[in-house]
Amino acid sequence: MEEIALVDTYQVRPGDFRTAGEAAASIKRKLKQLGINSAVLRRISVASYEAELNLIIHSFGGSLTMEMTPVELRLYSRDIGPGIADVDKAMEEGYSTASEEARDLGFGAGMGLPNMRRNADAFRIQSKVGKGTTIEMCFALQPAAEGSR
Repeated sequence: MEEIALVDTYQVRPGDFRTAGEAAASIKRKLKQLGINSAVLRRISVASYEAELNLIIHSFGGSLTMEMTPVELRLYSRDIGPGIADVDKAMEEGYSTASEEARDLGFGAGMGLPNMRRNADAFRIQSKVGKGTTIEMCFALQPAAEGSR
């Protein structure tokens, strides 16, 4: 197992659209300072933003944690919340259970989970109704060879 070189956790408050994107921006800033490849950085930025927004829109509160080793970055989104009754359905593009408030603000298009999966090299979601959801995403820190992703 690779030694973890950096760990950072961000608490995300439910319904706090005013601070939406702050955790993802902080992750991006730190990784940019570390010189992470720009293509990899873009994918991590998209996935972390989507994860943060999902916590704000759908949970009762949660956290976004990044763990970096010399070869990969793992991003964990953990929440206490209603859970996801049908994960397969939730993974469909365009499917959303976002509130009217979130939709009025331009969120809730049903692309969050699909965008996370699309941008991560590995994606895993576990959810229990009435308990919450954990999402794990892994990103190789060196870009994949052309056409292999």
